[in-house]
Amino acid sequence: METIKFKTNIKCGGCIATVTPALNVLNGVYKWEVDIANVDKILTVEAEGLSAQEVADTVKKAGFTAEQV
Repeated sequence: METIKFKTNIKCGGCIATVTPALNVLNGVYKWEVDIANVDKILTVEAEGLSAQEVADTVKKAGFTAEQV
């Protein structure tokens, strides 16, 4: 399993609710969370068999940015 971290613009509970359906159906994701208290709004994804680009593309389709850190 791999842990991938992203700087995002997911900044509130409403944003998390918007991105949740997209991340929850992404094959290979075991767990994810967004630290909205962090200035960089860090999205941490624990996944297997999934590239950082696939996660970033999924977040983008949900209307947010995700830059791997």
